Amino acid sequence: MMTQLPDYGFNQAAQAAEFLRSRMKTVPVAAIFTGTGLGQVAASAKASWSVAYADIPNMPAPTVESHHGRLVAGEMAGRAVAIFQGRFHLYEGYSPQAVTFPIRILQCLGVRTLILTNAAGGLNPLFSAGDVMVIEDHINLTGENPLVGVIDPRWGPRFPEIAGAHNGKLQDLARCALNGAGAGCRGGIYAGLKGPSLETAAEMRFLRTIGADAVGFSTVMETIAGVHAGMQVLGLSVITNMCLPDRLISASVEEIIATAENTAPRLGGAIRQVLESVDGEARIS
Repeated sequence: MMTQLPDYGFNQAAQAAEFLRSRMKTVPVAAIFTGTGLGQVAASAKASWSVAYADIPNMPAPTVESHHGRLVAGEMAGRAVAIFQGRFHLYEGYSPQAVTFPIRILQCLGVRTLILTNAAGGLNPLFSAGDVMVIEDHINLTGENPLVGVIDPRWGPRFPEIAGAHNGKLQDLARCALNGAGAGCRGGIYAGLKGPSLETAAEMRFLRTIGADAVGFSTVMETIAGVHAGMQVLGLSVITNMCLPDRLISASVEEIIATAENTAPRLGGAIRQVLESVDGEARIS
């Protein structure tokens, strides 16, 4: 007999949110998602409680190396935060609704600020591995969208405005924090692909031609869902390798993870500074 998979709808998200609410000491005002190799961003927080994704009702399980599959709740810069160590990807075989299920849980909890981090390939020749790019806008080339299908009106409108999805105020705060930390701050456009195969040289040229500065396999689905949920979204890409079609350099998964891990402390410090300006003190549940 086949196992019935969750549809990742409102009732499933509400059940997961209630599970977390009953266990968290505080209700988070912001959530942070850590990408490949960036799980140690959580070290910048004072953790009070953690739980494996496998123990959260209806939660999918990450299958990618360095995505730990753990939610850490705690305090950062005087703000109650929820840190998701690991995310889900379309290339793992998950639906867009499964990929964005954590966003819907946060929506049920009332979280208003969403910080998305990822490891990305640099397309802009002015970038270098180890830079952090503040995402100013994105290009969705996945062929997917988490809002396809029947939309529960409790989630948001049928046709949300996505222009300006990446919050300008949070971008400015992140730039100041990263520049102050000497973190090689860049700004640019993130192209989201489905993956998991890396780009051909021709694809790299195409992406650069249409204005992309970095490319990766995540973040776009979560951004769309976050905006649909009424959240202010900040995206930060760690440039782990360069994707230059005329100077092709092979990058192993191990090298990509190592670059991300080396950048994680600086990224965590910058996020901490951003959170200092986020409205809302830690709220007791």
